[in-house]
Amino acid sequence: MSIFEYIIPFVVGLGLLILIHELGHYSVARWCDVKVLRFSVGFGRPLFKWRAGKDGTEWVLALFPLGGYVKMLDEREGEVAAAELPRAFTQQSVWRRFAIVAAGPLANLLLAVLLYWVVFVGGVDELRARVEVSSPESVAAQAGFTSGDEIIQVGDVPIRSWQDWRWRLLKAVLDEPTIDVVVVSADGVRATRRLSLSGITIDEAKNDPVAQLGFRPYRPMIPPVVGDIVAGGAADRAGLRVGDRVVAIDQKRIEDWSDLVERVSAAPGQPMQFEWLRDGARSEGVLTPESVDRDGKLVGRVGIMVAPLAEGREAMFVTVSHGPIEGLVKAIAQTWEMSTFSLAMIGRMVTGELSWKNLSGPVTIADYAGQSAKMGLDHYLKFLALISISLGVLNLLPIPVLDGGHLLYYVIEMLRGGPVPERVMEIGQQVGFALLVMLMAFAFYNDINRLISG
Repeated sequence: MSIFEYIIPFVVGLGLLILIHELGHYSVARWCDVKVLRFSVGFGRPLFKWRAGKDGTEWVLALFPLGGYVKMLDEREGEVAAAELPRAFTQQSVWRRFAIVAAGPLANLLLAVLLYWVVFVGGVDELRARVEVSSPESVAAQAGFTSGDEIIQVGDVPIRSWQDWRWRLLKAVLDEPTIDVVVVSADGVRATRRLSLSGITIDEAKNDPVAQLGFRPYRPMIPPVVGDIVAGGAADRAGLRVGDRVVAIDQKRIEDWSDLVERVSAAPGQPMQFEWLRDGARSEGVLTPESVDRDGKLVGRVGIMVAPLAEGREAMFVTVSHGPIEGLVKAIAQTWEMSTFSLAMIGRMVTGELSWKNLSGPVTIADYAGQSAKMGLDHYLKFLALISISLGVLNLLPIPVLDGGHLLYYVIEMLRGGPVPERVMEIGQQVGFALLVMLMAFAFYNDINRLISG
C-alpha cells in the first residue's frame, strides 16, 4: 500500500470534518446577521481563494489542512464603520455569541449522527461476537467460556457483532469490576457467565482489553483447498490446479488454510516441497514463494487463493442493518456514548488513571484513515464519524483558544452580568495555547514511538 493510499483518505476526511465544523460557525453567524469576512479551510498560504455572497466573504483553501477558521467582523481586530457596527460579532448578545461558537462542535456531532445513520441503515458485514479462548489459564477460560461461544448480551445490552462486544467491554473496563455475559455455546446451550475485569486496563502499551481477558475472534477451520491460481505464479508453474487440496509442506501436515499461509509467508524465496491431492491421487512439486513487500516486510506468496466456503463465512460474519427510525435512534445513542466515553478517557488521563500514551496524533489518524478506506466505504464512514466526534468533543473542552474556552467565558459573563476582563482573557489565551502545544507534543511523541516500535 503506497503512502498516498493513507494520505488521500486522511486529507479528504479531515478536510470534510473541518469544513462541516466551520460551516456550523458560519451558518449560525449568518443567521444572526453577523458579517463574515473570511472562511478558511486550512492554515498557511492560500492555494485557492475567491469572493462570494452579498458581503464579499473571502473563501480560502489553504496549504495545511490541520484546522480552519471563520473570521467575522470584530472591533477587537480593527476599526469598524458605524454603519456596520450592529453586524460585528462583539456587538451581539452573549446568547448569540454562545450559539455561534457552539455551532462548530455541534455540527461535528450532528455529522457523526448522519454518518452512523447511513452505515446502520445501509447495513454492514461485521464479525460475529463468537469467541475463541486463547489459553486455559486466561480470565475467559477461568470464567467458563469455551471456544465457539457466541456472546448475545452483556448485562441488559444486546450484542449483535464483535464490534458491539468490544465496545461494551471497553466501557465496562472504565467503571465495572465484573460483567454478566450471556452466551450461546457451540451446541446451542444458553448460559450466563460472570467475567471479572480486575486488572484489565485500556493502555496503548498493552493488548486490547478483549485480548487481555483471553478472547480472540472465532475462526472456523478452512480446508487448504485451492480456489483460484495466479497465472504464471509459483503454484501455476508447479502444476497446482483449482480444487487441489494441499496436504503437506516440507513433509509437515497441513490441515487448515491458515497453516498454509503462515508457512508460505515465512519463507520468501525459499524452495518448499508441496504435496497435494487431486481426485484422490497424490502429487508433489517444489514451489519457491515470490518475495512480496507488505508494509515494509518481505513475505512469501505462491499465487493461490482459498476456495470459497459459504458455511465458514456464515460462522464468522453477520450482516447488521436497521430501519430508518431504528437506525437514527441507534446513531444518536452511538454518538452520545462515544462522546461520553471520549470525555471519560480524557478525564482518566488528566487524573493519571490512564496513560497519555493513549493519545493519538495525525500520523496515527492517517494510518487508521488508510486502513479503514481499504476495508470499505462503511468502515471509512465509521472512522470519519469517530474522528468527527473526537473533533467536536475536543473543541468543547473548557480550554482557552478552543471553542470550549470561549463558551466558558460566555457562561461566566452570563453569571456575572458582564464580560470577562480582557487581561484575564489574555492570560487564559496564553495558558490555553501552552496546553494545546503540550497536547500536540504528546500526540506527536506517541506517533513517533508507534512508528519506531512498528
